[in-house]
Amino acid sequence: MKRSDNVTKGAAQAPHRSLFNALGFTEEEMNRPLIGIVSSYNEIVPGHMNLDKIVEAVKLGVAMAGGTPVVFPAIAVCDGIAMGHKGMKYSLVTRELIADSTECMATAHALDALVMVPNCDKNVPGLLMAAARLNIPTIFVSGGPMLAGRVNGCKTSLSSMFEAVGAHAAGKISDEKLKEYEQKTCPTCGSCSGMYTANSMNCLTEALGMGLKGNGTIPAVYSERIRLAKTAGMQIMYLLENDIKPRDIMTEKAFLNAMTVDMALGCSTNSMLHLPAIAHEAKVKLDLNIANEISAKTPNLCHLAPAGHTYIEDLNEAGGVYAVMNELNKKNLLYTDLMTVSGKTVGENIEGCINKDPEVIRPIENPYSQTGGIAILKGNLAPDTAVVKRSAVAPEMMKHEGPARVFDCEEDAIAAIKGGKIVAGDVVVIRYEGPKGGPGMREMLNPTSAIMGMGLGSTVALITDGRFSGASRGASIGHVSPEAAVGGPIALIEEGDTIQIDIENNSLNVALSDEELTKRKAQWKPRTPEITEGYVSRYASMVTSGNRGAILEL
Repeated sequence: MKRSDNVTKGAAQAPHRSLFNALGFTEEEMNRPLIGIVSSYNEIVPGHMNLDKIVEAVKLGVAMAGGTPVVFPAIAVCDGIAMGHKGMKYSLVTRELIADSTECMATAHALDALVMVPNCDKNVPGLLMAAARLNIPTIFVSGGPMLAGRVNGCKTSLSSMFEAVGAHAAGKISDEKLKEYEQKTCPTCGSCSGMYTANSMNCLTEALGMGLKGNGTIPAVYSERIRLAKTAGMQIMYLLENDIKPRDIMTEKAFLNAMTVDMALGCSTNSMLHLPAIAHEAKVKLDLNIANEISAKTPNLCHLAPAGHTYIEDLNEAGGVYAVMNELNKKNLLYTDLMTVSGKTVGENIEGCINKDPEVIRPIENPYSQTGGIAILKGNLAPDTAVVKRSAVAPEMMKHEGPARVFDCEEDAIAAIKGGKIVAGDVVVIRYEGPKGGPGMREMLNPTSAIMGMGLGSTVALITDGRFSGASRGASIGHVSPEAAVGGPIALIEEGDTIQIDIENNSLNVALSDEELTKRKAQWKPRTPEITEGYVSRYASMVTSGNRGAILEL
């Protein structure tokens, strides 16, 4: 019996069928499996403006393979447009809305299987969470990455644009040059062209086994992306017929594979929020502390923007995610016997996927570093954890000690940075920006870009209980847990306290005794959040800390 039989078969379902008739469904369509296509199309996110074309291709694929496609929507926020103002408080929180609304639609209408069509930052993990929670046959096909822009004959991406703003504030570039960046940085539809959060999660969808080859890297404007969508539409029927479900694919070993590929690619630190949250829905316990164990044995093979000067389009030409996985497999770093949405194992998928460009994907014998792209830090400033994209940190900042410059919101920090009040050696601390304290855990791309644009990237660190865009680079340490809003040590730091950062040894401390921290904690008082009503306020009352993936608990 199909799930959809609950709404299409039997005399008691005559009212249901009358409503399908109202939709224009034929009897033949009602007799076929109902395949939900979750469309994240909208006209405000560049990564989503082309998804109507992807959805139409998926519908064709489903119909060709004998299913009845049924489209319904998922929301998405453009983090770039939301950046630097109140709107960013409404970004991470949409992940749960996306998962919850997809669960509601798929269950209420008794859909047999799903094709997820996401692209941007919270959209991909939100739909992965829904897939794991619903556990009906599901496949992912994204909208694809944007092509890189070009300024002065060099490829550029959104991080270049934000850093240009910092350079402009420092008087290093003219109004005209800033305008040129503005007009040329984002030249096509698609998720922004570097290894930012959207592309990180789309690439990790391949690594998890939930997307077909090329899902993370084929550019949005390539016709190959349309062919991939048709193939995904056909493949969902195979998954349904063989009862291959998300939890058959997203096992504990699959998440370990994803973290390994994450380290090799140098993905966004946001993956350390999203992978635990997805694993939670898949009934898999994923402790962030294992990240350093994986990093210790996983070479970093890619320095894609913002860490370097190559882009997702270059990774695609070099062989894509599967070529990276094939390099890792040379040292037996992956579990290769796991099932994927292709109907084949990981090992079968990556066999013969050669590295076509050793400048984009370093051979495993010659990596950028012997350790992975992300590090988890601990210490008296982050007793639970903090996260840094190690592969995007200047060598001289891997170990740093300096005075704390303390700010209780992002806006105050940006004003100080652009006002020339931050100097070499400083450690900028931005707090009360965590999941509860923000609320919503804003990304800090504006301050990190201002630091880089003003030429301070190799001398100034930034620490926050908020998070960073994948476009951030430098000694940017986020997800500090416990956060300030619950009285974590970051709330107790005072201006001028000495901050001690040692990324190579995974430590983050403030030079204060336990007695002094205890004394300050006794004097600390909680703050009233900026937003005290509506969805974000409800979110703040239920959300856990960053080290647990900012999942919701009653």
